[in-house]
Amino acid sequence: MPTAVLTDRERTAVQAYLRLLHTVRAAFDGPPDGARPPLVPPAVLAEAEQALARAGLAGNEEAFFELLRGWCPGR
Repeated sequence: MPTAVLTDRERTAVQAYLRLLHTVRAAFDGPPDGARPPLVPPAVLAEAEQALARAGLAGNEEAFFELLRGWCPGR
């Protein structure tokens, strides 16, 4: 299956999104003690937001997820 050829900025945005996704999953997979809500470090969220903006994808989730599906078909 062919994959999309990304620009450097698009690749950075996809990689930042995947880091954010893994961080959120890790936060929700933590101990279920209920003592505190899952925490996503603000720096991880900011990195993803900035990368999306630089790639021209901020506010255009449909285009971003289409790009993501083309680059990582199994995600």
